[in-house]
Amino acid sequence: MKRQSVMLLALLAAAIMLASGAFAADKKTNKKKDPDEIGNREVGKGVNFYSLEKEIGLGKQLAQEVERQAKVVDDPIIAEYVNRVGQNLVRNSDAKVPFTIKVLDSEEVNAFALPGGFFFVNTGLVLKAETEAELAGVMAHEIAHVAARHGTKQATRGELVNIASIPLIFMGGWTGYAIRQGAGLAIPMGFLTFSRSFEREADDLGLQYLYKSGYDPTAFVDFFEKIESLEKKKPGSLAKVFSTHPMTDDRIKAAQNQIQKTLVAKPEYVVTTSEFNDVKGRLAMLHNRRKVDTDDPSRPRLRRAPGSGNGPVDVDEDGKKPKTDSDERPTLKRREGQ
Repeated sequence: MKRQSVMLLALLAAAIMLASGAFAADKKTNKKKDPDEIGNREVGKGVNFYSLEKEIGLGKQLAQEVERQAKVVDDPIIAEYVNRVGQNLVRNSDAKVPFTIKVLDSEEVNAFALPGGFFFVNTGLVLKAETEAELAGVMAHEIAHVAARHGTKQATRGELVNIASIPLIFMGGWTGYAIRQGAGLAIPMGFLTFSRSFEREADDLGLQYLYKSGYDPTAFVDFFEKIESLEKKKPGSLAKVFSTHPMTDDRIKAAQNQIQKTLVAKPEYVVTTSEFNDVKGRLAMLHNRRKVDTDDPSRPRLRRAPGSGNGPVDVDEDGKKPKTDSDERPTLKRREGQ
């Protein structure tokens, strides 16, 4: 009888421990879904060969490579605005590193954040977004990848698979690997291409950061639905849009579900601002100055008379190419016997 009592007590103790463990896990999960707990939870925990300091150093080196290959927009109004929108999101995130945010002069609709908080936003993204909330939604998703340390976690997973290359990590080999990449930006895909679970986590966290910053969280879903719709209408036209982490139907549905179930509706949200419209207009002007539509038949053309100078010659009104200088240029001919 005494033995049975001891066994019952042991089973009861085990049950209590399991229940308390489950409760703690459930509490941790709920904390991760609660926007009010942002900043008080460790979303970046997990197996990672990189310290935060090393992650920042790596991100800085990769960012320098990006800036060598791409043109950074130096317009102070555009740069300051995009940085301010981003820093507001960072303040309302779980990120443990400072962020450096720059705008790249690229028509591709994209944005990407490197490990350690080095964040690049393409001008094409700003022009494609219809509201500030849409722009902020994409930026919040990228900030979430950095806050959760997905880049170095993903790299760590790759290293664990290929045990032989682990010494590279302790000898700065990742940077060399980054520089040796071929076409496009020289960044290891392990830092930008994430698993489905990482993408889902970035969606969840990004929506919370967007919401916490005062924006309408539905803008996040609206933007990706718009991109998906455009791609369906004209396949291939937006093939590069977020090619490193495409938005799938199930992720859109999961985001909609999260908004409905975990983000308590606020009486008002920020949707857009006059500053966003001003910056978008400024960017459109910069792009138009740089890019002239050569397909417009009514545009003014500069013609020159043959023989009047060097340089390209336009076709005439009959569609024929006028004679060039070489056709009209006088030549000195020698007489026979001279």
